[in-house]
Parts: sequence; structure tokens; C-alpha cells
Amino acid sequence: MRACEEVTHAHPTHKSPPVISINNFNLGGLVGLDDDPVAHLNKVAGFNSLLVRLRHRVKSEKKQEEVFLFLLRLPGAACDIVLAAHRERERERERESTITTMEVLTIPTDTYKLGFIGAGKMAESIARGVVQSGVLPASRIRTSHSNPARRKVFESFGVQLLPRNHDVVEDSDVVIFSVKPQVVKDVVLQLKPLLSKKKLLVSVAAGIKLKDLQEWAGNNRFIRVMPNTPAAVGEAASVMSLGAAATEEDGDLIAKLFGSVGKIWKADDKLFDAITGLSGSGPAYIYLAIEALADGGVAAGLPRELALGLASQTVLGAAAMASKTGKHPGQLKDDVTSPGGTTISGIHELENGGFRGVLMNAVVAAARRSRELSS
Repeated sequence: MRACEEVTHAHPTHKSPPVISINNFNLGGLVGLDDDPVAHLNKVAGFNSLLVRLRHRVKSEKKQEEVFLFLLRLPGAACDIVLAAHRERERERERESTITTMEVLTIPTDTYKLGFIGAGKMAESIARGVVQSGVLPASRIRTSHSNPARRKVFESFGVQLLPRNHDVVEDSDVVIFSVKPQVVKDVVLQLKPLLSKKKLLVSVAAGIKLKDLQEWAGNNRFIRVMPNTPAAVGEAASVMSLGAAATEEDGDLIAKLFGSVGKIWKADDKLFDAITGLSGSGPAYIYLAIEALADGGVAAGLPRELALGLASQTVLGAAAMASKTGKHPGQLKDDVTSPGGTTISGIHELENGGFRGVLMNAVVAAARRSRELSS
């Protein structure tokens, strides 16, 4: 089978020759109006220029294809020249497609604008952290809210308030959906016409799967992030998962944003229910532990204020030891547990009460509930 025949067969959509009249088509004088096209092509040395003119003079892709397939049926050396030109055209198209895609997807890191859909506590925490860390100036952050009290909070540190969520999306390159899980679908659907692939979309709504977010938005350039409430003091434990069209550069940008309010990890979306049970709900478990420690201090004779301060700082210090020393928590526990001492007596009571099992069960129960809410 000749090369031209192979190319022709590679176009299964053209099961029969296209209808085309070479007599009604003039390629810049290289092919005559009434002459035999094969004879002319054999005389033309610069056949590649014919294909170049074809692309420049014929704007219709469909018409280009018709003419091209006609030329493929020509015999001899002309066929090989057409084939070579065809391959070069395909490479050119790939290059143009790559350049166009990169131009559309690139977020200008030095000038991009950040918008929040929802102006609650989490949005406030993230926005404050971003501004205080110097990642973005407040002038490049915008949001919208009908509640005057919430508007005043954001205005107090320089965030621009816009009349509607639609205005926020239109004026932002990166859009963070920070609304309650039960309303996120309606909000995304309302804004869908504005959610082009030029915009990087982010959700911090608990329990909402990435595949659902992408489907509602009609845009796979989505990143799901699960932060927690210590973002308010710059100590969040956040996890992100990238959508199908989100690039590594997009991930780096979001890691920098959420890194301004704590630490961030990357994980598969299927792990987010367990992440919710641990780091999402975990602060509440620790607050209970701090309160219980303080109550124990009061029961042992300490003033309430002193007991609460000691309990809070003890938990903070222990967490810092676990995260900064690289030692296993069991090793750190052993380091402060002397034979027959006070610490081992306290640990014995915790074990009798099923302390570790209760915490494990709490994480599993919260993860299970997260799965129920997202199904």
C-alpha cells in the first residue's frame, strides 16, 4: 500500500471521496483553472508552498481537508510531497494547540486576583493569613456578603467587597468556594456560566467530592482542599487533591496560599473522608482533652485560669515536640515516663479508661459520617 493510500485510510470518516471541483478552486495560480492538475503538479518544484498557500488562503478547515484529500489521490512523487507536508502540518497544529493551552491555563503568579465565594470564618482565616504572610496584598483579594458585620470584618484588613458573587468570579483568577456543604452545589451551578477554564477553582467545603464539584462546574480545573479551624491562628492542617485539569503549577499556587495559614499535604480525593475524621474534626477532640486536663488540674487544687493555661500550653508543646523532633509519639511518651513514677500512674488510668481506643473510634465515626453526608 502506498503512503498516500495509508493516509487516506487513516481518515475513516471519509468513507467516500469528497466532492470537490478543482476547476472551481484556484490555489494562487499554482494550479490552473482548466489544466490537468496532475500535469501541473509535476511541473511545480515548490509544492510545499502550495500547501502553505492552501492553509493561508482557505480559512475553512473543512474545505482544507477536502482539497487535501483530493491531492492525496495524486500519483507519483507529488503524493510523497503531499504526505510530508501533511505531517508537518500536523506537527504545527500540535505546537499551536500546546501553546494555546498553556496560554489559557497559566495563572499570572505576580498579578493574579483571589476571590472568595462565601465570607465566613474559614474564608476570613485564609484571607488574613495570606495578607499577613505577604503572599498577596489585600488589594488583590475580593469577596461578597450581604451581612454588614461580615463585610466590615473583611474591609477592616483591606479586602475589596463586591456587590455579588458573580462580580467576584468575573474579577478573579483563582476562586475559592468557602460555603456550607449543603449549599455548595446550588452556588456552583448558579455561577457555572462564568467558571471558564481560565480560572482555577478551589473548594474547602467538607464532604463534597472532587468529581461532583467538577461536574457541577463543567470545569475539571478544580482543587479540593480540607483545612481545619486552626487556620485562624496560622496553624492549620490542610490537605489538597488536584482535579483532572489542574496543573502542577496550580497545585504549587494553592500550596503557597494555604501554606500561609499552616501546613498542607497532598492526597488522593478518596482519602478525604478519613482526613475529615482526623484533621477536620480533630481540633474538637483536642479541645475536649484540654478542657478535661484543666478540670483535672482544678480537681487537684489549681486555680481555673492557671489550670487552663497549663493545659493549653502543655498540648501545644507536646504537639511541637511530635512535629519538630521527628521522634515517634511512643518514644516521646517513654522519654517522660519513669519506672514507678507519676506519669506512668496517669497513663495507667488512661489505658484503663480506653483512652486510645476512644480517640480511634472518634476518628472512624467522623470519617463514616463524612462518607454518609457525601453519598
